[in-house]
Amino acid sequence: MTNAIDGRVASGKQVFTEGDIAAAVVRIAAAVRADYAGEELMMVGVLKGAVLFAGDLMRALGDYPLIVDFIAVNSYNTGRDGSGGQVRLLKDLDIDPAGRHILLVEDIVDEGLTLEYLLTNLRSRGPLSVRSCALLNKAYHRKNSVAADYVGLEAPDAFLVGYGLDFQERFRNIPHIRQLQPARSSVP
Repeated sequence: MTNAIDGRVASGKQVFTEGDIAAAVVRIAAAVRADYAGEELMMVGVLKGAVLFAGDLMRALGDYPLIVDFIAVNSYNTGRDGSGGQVRLLKDLDIDPAGRHILLVEDIVDEGLTLEYLLTNLRSRGPLSVRSCALLNKAYHRKNSVAADYVGLEAPDAFLVGYGLDFQERFRNIPHIRQLQPARSSVP
């Protein structure tokens, strides 16, 4: 891959293959089916990163009773220096979550600020239950004690792109997950 964006390219090592991702999705779908035992779910995908994961999870759930909605947030983090960050709601749900079992679908849980914000927000709306799943988990970066109920894969300490994960809105369409790394200088 040679596309360079802001001095970075998605040419780093492949971290998770399409097969790794598919197996994780199937595992999560089986756990969700077992835990909810046929109770209708409201799956809430977090835009934009979780779109591919949410779509594949829906397909893996097959004929399981569910409705789907999406929510979008923006995180303003000040880095991993412990100084915190802020989360802002950009797009709210179209369907009222009150009286429903909610399954929040995230692409990655890193510092945990977004997941904590969304869980608090959804729980304040009167659902029957709220659980969360994330394709990727980076627990070693966590700034709080939040954890996803279902986790597909443990991510390495690297900036990852592909399968919905982006760098400046690029690389989401890569079908596997790769490490993003600085572009090599063409100067010897």
